[in-house]
Amino acid sequence: MSGSQSHNIAAHLPLMAAKQPATAAVHFPYKRDKHNQPLYQSYTYAELEQQSNRIAAGLESIGIGRGVRTVLMVKPSLDFFALTFALFKVGAIPILIDPGMGIKNLKVCLAEAEPEAFIGIPKAQIARLLLGWGKESLKIILTVGPRLFWRGTTLTQLIEPIAHNYYYETSHTAADETAAILFTSGSTGVPKGAVYSHGNFIAQVDALKTIYQIEPGEIDLPTFPLFALFAPALGMTSVIPEMDFTRPGSVDPENIIAAIKRFNVTTMFGSPALIRRVGLYGEGRGIKLPSLKRAISAGAPVPAVVLERFITMLNSGVQVFTPYGATEALPVCSIGSETILQETRFATDQGQGVCVGFSVPSIQLEIIRIDDQELPFWQDDLKVNDGEIGEIVVKGPQVTCGYYNRTESTRLAKIAVSGGGYFHRMGDLGYRDEQGRIWFCGRKAHRVITPTETLFTIPCEAIFNTHDKVLRSALVGVGEINKQQPVMCVELEKGVKKQEENLILADLQRIAQTNDMTKNIQHFLIHPAFPVDIRHNAKIFREKLAVWAQEQLR
Repeated sequence: MSGSQSHNIAAHLPLMAAKQPATAAVHFPYKRDKHNQPLYQSYTYAELEQQSNRIAAGLESIGIGRGVRTVLMVKPSLDFFALTFALFKVGAIPILIDPGMGIKNLKVCLAEAEPEAFIGIPKAQIARLLLGWGKESLKIILTVGPRLFWRGTTLTQLIEPIAHNYYYETSHTAADETAAILFTSGSTGVPKGAVYSHGNFIAQVDALKTIYQIEPGEIDLPTFPLFALFAPALGMTSVIPEMDFTRPGSVDPENIIAAIKRFNVTTMFGSPALIRRVGLYGEGRGIKLPSLKRAISAGAPVPAVVLERFITMLNSGVQVFTPYGATEALPVCSIGSETILQETRFATDQGQGVCVGFSVPSIQLEIIRIDDQELPFWQDDLKVNDGEIGEIVVKGPQVTCGYYNRTESTRLAKIAVSGGGYFHRMGDLGYRDEQGRIWFCGRKAHRVITPTETLFTIPCEAIFNTHDKVLRSALVGVGEINKQQPVMCVELEKGVKKQEENLILADLQRIAQTNDMTKNIQHFLIHPAFPVDIRHNAKIFREKLAVWAQEQLR
């Protein structure tokens, strides 16, 4: 968007409403009919534009305007869409927190974000009162649904007096103005609030459009609510699936497949756990999804076998793309299933890491030497040679500038560049190959430092994941830092019998000896079900496994 235009991410909506008013912006399943088929409510682009205008005017009337930090705890629904766009239009700062991150983390995050307004469904309002969320800072309360014994007003009452065709002019926010606070999934410690500017969001939309060649008029199935907000900016129709968004790994595959077929979905986004579940179901039943032009999966590395299964449902030439990034910077790299299945998976199985592809055009990506300390200023001699494992750092318009109310975390995560800007430290380790592609080798915080060597999680685990009875594995370190003992925790495929376990452990010990990288791993433990993050059900909480492993070895 050029200088004279608004940098507000919501400015896409009126443009699309003018261009394609009758196109559906969102379909939402609200109940089932007597034949147990889902019934959908929909907004066209014109209706979403009108409803978000009315809500924007209502929000301003109760004091939710530019710069007002506002918690939004509303389930994916038509109201969720209209409210989010209304908040962006008035220039307020929505605080988007994953309800699945746990009560303790939620309280910490809300205290840190210092919200002035709270918009939530009745269940969220009751939790807010019982658990004392934001009681120091909250001034404005808005309920989506019936209001019981708490203060404030309801969304219905708020917009009742406002005309249906009310025109609201979107705030002309600056590119560097705060647009939202998005909390990380907290896979390594307490979640942090990444500060998104309007410029960050616009750069994300532009990058996704360019990399995946998304055209207006496409149909999107987002199984992560936040990604649903990009669809209107790209001129797509969003189909919200029937699922518990806090448990993508437990999704009913039939609900996803039925929605794809019913609406001729062209793009879907799913976590690796969801893609795995749908792929298993679809491959076993010979299901085809001919309308899909692409599937996108992110949140953790996607095993090649999961991609292999899923693409059996797609037309030939259609790929599953796995973008690499984080809440603070997305997308950073991208790779398609074709390259993974024909080439890079073989190197992954031999312990060379997971290839995440080339960095996207708008990102400058460097690999620097591993250091747990703060790096205040960028120097070129921080960089390591191609092929050497170091920390991934990135710079570009979709990279967020810091964390809200977390000076220490921001200082550790950013490296200032002379002349302006900074590199963001991803906290991930990897290397660049001779072709210029990036290979991911795990989190910096998860590396295991023994008295003789440093072991990296992803390369080591991949060697054991080749065993047909292993669902996944996780390398953890037990004991003092720098003198750790490496332990490989293993989760087996469903249906493996108890009496097979000792044979499998013997197999894994043999496999360890076949590779220089893993030959010093002597402890193998079978874990019933790895603790994983709520958001994608795919990131393994290795910190929790390390505590468990220590107890087992006593």
